[in-house]
Amino acid sequence: MAKKPVTKPRKIAVQERSRATVGSLIEATARILVKEGFDKASTNRVAEVAGVSIGSLYQYFPSKEALVAAVIERHQQQIMQMVRSELAQVRDQPLDQAIRRFVAVAVAAHRLDPQLHRVLAEQIPRVGRLEKLETFSRENFSLFRAYLETARDELAVDDLELASFVCVTTIEALTHNAVLHHGKVLTGDRMDALIDEGARLVTGYLKG
Repeated sequence: MAKKPVTKPRKIAVQERSRATVGSLIEATARILVKEGFDKASTNRVAEVAGVSIGSLYQYFPSKEALVAAVIERHQQQIMQMVRSELAQVRDQPLDQAIRRFVAVAVAAHRLDPQLHRVLAEQIPRVGRLEKLETFSRENFSLFRAYLETARDELAVDDLELASFVCVTTIEALTHNAVLHHGKVLTGDRMDALIDEGARLVTGYLKG
């Protein structure tokens, strides 16, 4: 059985200079993934693009998988910061309006560096911490589940856990394909229409 690569960093950068080095390595990894693909993202290539010695790279990251894991973590943090901000007011909105916001936020999340998101979703082997790429992560699922609790009077479904799984999975699949695979044709009014239709689909399921 093949041994899983180490995906945890060797140490956490504390000083400003070391944080800058780590940031350069993560950014270089992201650029290589987008322009050259996962297979070309060797530690030597990352060090070269970042302008950092290979010895300095290995002080922080034991493998290219650890570098990619750091890219995934950064990307997800950026997504979650945006999602938390965008959904802050959902709790007080009626069902139709709130579900449309959830769908619109999912579209916006996929539009946050879509080329990188596509590479992370489609090229990265699912090993160790690299399994964790989720636009709608457990936290998003919890946000959706918490909203359904506040909207029980409008719902025809009883099992909110199952309903949350169905809705979040549907929203993720729809917006992922729309933005990453059909983004050139689904622009402007057509994307707005898709958000409306996606919201109507999910709302119809919830209302029965």
